[in-house]
Amino acid sequence: MPVQLLPETPSQTAGPYVHIGLALAAAGNPTREQEIWNQMAKPEAPGEHITLVGHVYDGNGHLVRDSFLEFWQANHEGVYDEEYNLDKPFNCFGRTATTFDAGEWTIHTVKPGVVKTAAGLPQAPHINVSLFARGINIHLQTRIYFEDEAEANAKDPVLNLIENVERRQTLVAKRCEIDGKPAYRFDIRIQGEGETVFFDF
Repeated sequence: MPVQLLPETPSQTAGPYVHIGLALAAAGNPTREQEIWNQMAKPEAPGEHITLVGHVYDGNGHLVRDSFLEFWQANHEGVYDEEYNLDKPFNCFGRTATTFDAGEWTIHTVKPGVVKTAAGLPQAPHINVSLFARGINIHLQTRIYFEDEAEANAKDPVLNLIENVERRQTLVAKRCEIDGKPAYRFDIRIQGEGETVFFDF
């Protein structure tokens, strides 16, 4: 009997529904007892505690108020831990979303350490980011680097893949303070002037 192949399912954007399932608080729904959210580091976690904040802008410069972001990073020693457990002081994975009012996202973590490539080359401290939003069929992937790591950034093998030196700055978070504590601002521009560099990996 010949094999009958089914047609491909049409692709869909993340839609507004990603919040209903994965960003319950942002959607105004009750949260679950075990929720993967934006508190990657508890107060007792070792390392330099930081807050990351930012906006997401579309190609017209308007705020994207219902985007959803996922973060994956090494700990303060440059080690990735694949096991997620809310009881641990630090988890390498976190999620957040832009708010419908100010359109800002926030995540609390520790500054990551140096991670080496498969070839043994040191990478500057960085955080991997996946962005989901309406109108995007496949999530966008980018990285966050830190402006106070200029020497390490200049040698980073991934940043140096970006031929336009000025565009590398779209991946660099700016140091600031929130309530007197260390923080970094990182705005993402999906299209247009100052478009954030996105990676295909």
